[in-house]
Amino acid sequence: MDRPGFLVPLCARLALGAAFLSGIASRFGLWGKGVGYGNFANFERYTAEVNAFMPASTIPFLAWSATAAELGLGLLLVIGVWRRWVALGSAVLLALFGVAMTASMGIKEPLDYSVFSACAAALLLAEREQRLSRAGGSGVIPSTIHGDGA
Repeated sequence: MDRPGFLVPLCARLALGAAFLSGIASRFGLWGKGVGYGNFANFERYTAEVNAFMPASTIPFLAWSATAAELGLGLLLVIGVWRRWVALGSAVLLALFGVAMTASMGIKEPLDYSVFSACAAALLLAEREQRLSRAGGSGVIPSTIHGDGA
């Protein structure tokens, strides 16, 4: 296995997974009082801000759905199972979050919080996994930049 080629996606998976799990810790007060959301009620208020275009009755569902998705995806990213599908799911979740932030708060917010950068990282992970599966899982991905296969 190509060591440098292995470390880059590993770092990306761990960074994305840790970011999702840190958000979970924040909304349940695990980082401490006054740190991040601090509690789930504050997270629900933030969910309402991000989804200002949605009816108020949907906010608890959206908050809990985001929490479940981030917990599941975060754990699976860290563990490293179903890498392609988990990366794609992460990209979809981040894209939805970025679009909702943009619609409710303007483009500056998702750019400041690197939502689209994280989405792109997840897409790159998914694309790498697809290329690996095409290469037979050998860990060596043929170059397609110059079309020479080397």
